[in-house]
Amino acid sequence: MELSPSRRDLLLAPLLGAILGSEAAAAPDPAMTFIQQAGEISWEVALDRPPHTVEYAYLTGKPTEPGPYFSLVRWYPGFMSAPHWYETDRHCMVISGSWWVASGDRFDPAACVPVPAGGYVRRVARTPHYDGVIKGAPEPSVIAIFGIGPIIFHKTEPDLPSWRQL
Repeated sequence: MELSPSRRDLLLAPLLGAILGSEAAAAPDPAMTFIQQAGEISWEVALDRPPHTVEYAYLTGKPTEPGPYFSLVRWYPGFMSAPHWYETDRHCMVISGSWWVASGDRFDPAACVPVPAGGYVRRVARTPHYDGVIKGAPEPSVIAIFGIGPIIFHKTEPDLPSWRQL
């Protein structure tokens, strides 16, 4: 019989504690190791967008503040950003789903290419781009983003909304 990972961990914890001593079973010191489990991450709706379009979770720092930041972005199927750019590079890793990305200053969803989970995207400073998840995709895409703030969202089409529904 094969055990689920969580059940296995519950059964092995006392054994490891007995073998390695009680300190091995203790939780890490939060002053030295900060842990935030997936269910504890707080997501918020982005800017001027309706719910279930795109959401952000700020893990450390914020893109609007000076210094490094690391955040998660969750794009829902059928929504994309409008073409835009930032002053600094952004380093992006797709955590789940497929993220559809393109370069250019005019919105053309047909120009997007999918980047599946595990893929890396570097958004080069001062270059226009847009991204999101195509309509009909089976799930949202979650992207981890690292950069140096503050950033300012510069739309290439200032008279249009900052997001698009497909």
